[in-house]
Amino acid sequence: MRPFFSYHMPSYTFPERPEADLFARTVELAQAAEEAGFDMVTVMDHFYQIGPVGEETEPMLEGYSVLAALAMRTERVLLGTMVSGVTYRNPAMLAKTATTLDVISKGRAVLGLGAAWNDSEHQGYGFDFPGIGEREDRLEEALTIAKAMFTEERPSFDGTYYRIDRALNRPRPVRAGGPLILVGGGGEKRTLRTAARFADITNWFGTLDEAAAKLAVLDRHCEAIGRDPKEITRTVAVPIVPVASEGDKAAVLTRVPERLRAAVMPVTVAEGADVLGRYLDAGFDGFTFRNVAARTPEAVALIGQVIARVRG
Repeated sequence: MRPFFSYHMPSYTFPERPEADLFARTVELAQAAEEAGFDMVTVMDHFYQIGPVGEETEPMLEGYSVLAALAMRTERVLLGTMVSGVTYRNPAMLAKTATTLDVISKGRAVLGLGAAWNDSEHQGYGFDFPGIGEREDRLEEALTIAKAMFTEERPSFDGTYYRIDRALNRPRPVRAGGPLILVGGGGEKRTLRTAARFADITNWFGTLDEAAAKLAVLDRHCEAIGRDPKEITRTVAVPIVPVASEGDKAAVLTRVPERLRAAVMPVTVAEGADVLGRYLDAGFDGFTFRNVAARTPEAVALIGQVIARVRG
């Protein structure tokens, strides 16, 4: 399988740009990612900045508005959220939104969905935040509805939390079968079981050993329902940040927020390809790079050199 590369934009904080210009920088980065050989560009679906990335008060754009705009400024890359929280939107409305993005982008939409977690946003926006068991149940129902609306003319569904009654979704998605589905999260009992049933793409975080352990779990869930696990593109977020030379490694860390420096690994292009090779050998199909470190077109272009080397 050709290694799959995704460029994720969890931050819209660009100190070198005024806030009114942050979307222009976002476009530049998405276009740079496309030029560099990335297969997919994803954005946050949060309303506040999240703690692992920055301060809560940092700017955050609404994800699907950004994706629709990026669809008009890119030509090839898949476009999706990494990932939407199931509690944020009615699932039928979300399926309609993803279908609209698919039409606008001519078949490049990805529906990213997970069980949600950031209680601060829920409190601030007045969203219900049930326990994790209910959120996982809601995730399964939401994906059932989305898949039905992508593939059936007038589907109905009557679940515990959601229902649709001969729901109409026209125009139909451009991509046959509807937008690809990315299931976020690595919970081994519920989330990976849901991924085995619905996902075209998964993405996990953690060290190589932590993430690789989930590969076998996903395989077992696929086996239990008779699905070939090779149908799922399994990606992992990697901490590497390519630099032009050894002398640039220290400088990279000065451009990364202090809270994130321990999770950033500056590498040369050759070193980066070696690191990714170890993930491929472990069974992963692709990688997610985040713009918290690679936040200029020039930095994204360096990742492109790693991509070219890995793909040979």
